[in-house]
Parts: sequence; C-alpha cells; structure tokens
Amino acid sequence: MPVEGLSINLATVRQQWDMRQAVDACLAQGITAIAPWRDQVAKIGLDEAARLVANNDLKVTGLCRGGMFPAADPAGRAAAIDDNKRAIDEACTLRADCLVLVVGGLPETSRDIVHAREMVADGIAAILPHARAAGMPLAIEPLHPMYAADRACVNTLAQALDICELLGDGVGVAIDVYHVWWDPDLARQIARAGAMGRILAHHICDWLVPTRDLLLDRGMMGDGVIDLKGIRAMIEAAGFHGHQEVEIFSAENWWKRPGEEVLATCVERFRTVC
Repeated sequence: MPVEGLSINLATVRQQWDMRQAVDACLAQGITAIAPWRDQVAKIGLDEAARLVANNDLKVTGLCRGGMFPAADPAGRAAAIDDNKRAIDEACTLRADCLVLVVGGLPETSRDIVHAREMVADGIAAILPHARAAGMPLAIEPLHPMYAADRACVNTLAQALDICELLGDGVGVAIDVYHVWWDPDLARQIARAGAMGRILAHHICDWLVPTRDLLLDRGMMGDGVIDLKGIRAMIEAAGFHGHQEVEIFSAENWWKRPGEEVLATCVERFRTVC
C-alpha cells in the first residue's frame, strides 16, 4: 500500500544504495516521494535520474542542495552563483518541488558573520531571476547555530523569513526539525511563514541525547527529544500539508543497517510518532 505523505531524503540511505537502487527499495515499501542529493544524481547521470522519476511517477519533494554563497573573493562568489544556477536547472529537470539552499558559513579567515549573511542575501538575489524564470522555488533551510561558522550562517526561521521578505516571490523556507526544534520563537515564526505562504518543505528526524556527533548522529523519529507531532501540528495549522521528508545522517547506526530495515523503520515511525 502507498505510504501517503512520507518522503525519503536519499541521504538517509546514501551508504547503502545509489539513487537507482534507493528508488527501487522505496517503491517496494510503498514510498513514492523522494529527495535526492546532487551528487547522487550526478553519479547515475541527470538524464537517467529524470527517467527514474518520470517512469515511476515519483514526487521529488526537493533537490539537495544549492547555497554555499559566502566566499573570500568575488571569483568565489561568482562561482557559487553559477553553480546554483546549474542546481536550479537540475531541480527543474527532476520536477522537484524546490531547490533546498544550505546557505554557507563564514568565508575562510573571516570573523564577520554579519557580512556573511549579507553575502547570502546577495547570492540568493543574484540567482532569483533565473529561478523565477524556471519556475523553481528556492527553499532556505536555516541550520542549527552549531553550523553557523562552516555550513549556514542563517540559523533561525526568523532570519530565513527576513531574507524572504527582503527578496520577494520565489523564496521560501525548508523547516527541518533537527535545526529548529530548540527555538523559543518557533511557534510564532512558523505561523509567520504560513501567513507569508513561504513553507516549501518539512524535514523530520530526531535529536538524540546524548548526541555523539553533531553532523552524523541524527536520530530516527521517536528515538530523541523533538516534539514531532507538535511541530507538525504547527506547520499544518500554518497551511502546509505537504510531505514529511525523513532526512537522517547516522554514521554509526542507521547507515550501518540494511537499507530495507531503515526504510521499514521510517514507515513505522512515520505512522506512529509523527
């Protein structure tokens, strides 16, 4: 039976399968929505990835990832803009709902996070005409503050929505519970995002206590401390009723288990704790 409302971000099984194998395994579990990463697409080729999507009538809830805008010099910033335009085209070829942006942290040797955030806004502004012309929404994903220096200097939903307000149509947010669950202003900002019509994606996993690795020890839903049902209720009250996308990086646990077990557990937890 199809598992309605569940998407699998293919990072969740990236150590077990390539994109082609992951699609087959998802279909065997009744999962018909996925979110691939650009390296997974490149490994089998964009044309082949697009055929997989079309031939299996898959929903692509997002392509990961664009972003990484801040750079130490104009050439680096220009290269990031060019790469993001390519990512927009890839997302269109895959008929993705959005291109997810992990915006980037501080340029090498910099301590100026304010300027880094300005470079992020400028970078998104530079690619936005291309995205609008292609009809591809851009989803800013705020990351937990522990990643502010190296991965994303946009760390709260409020910061992401401020950029959306600054730039106008075509930019929204991806709300990943791993990154925002702790935010005391979360309820108000989810409501704000809904009122603006900016919620483009909803990513789920769990925060383990203790967390052994801040990047590669995400938990399966229900194994940690995130109020998944509560956040889902806020997101749905704000008007977003799209898929919940499981995205788990787990070097010492889920990436070491058989892929079929991982997907079956995702389905079971989606039905019981999300």
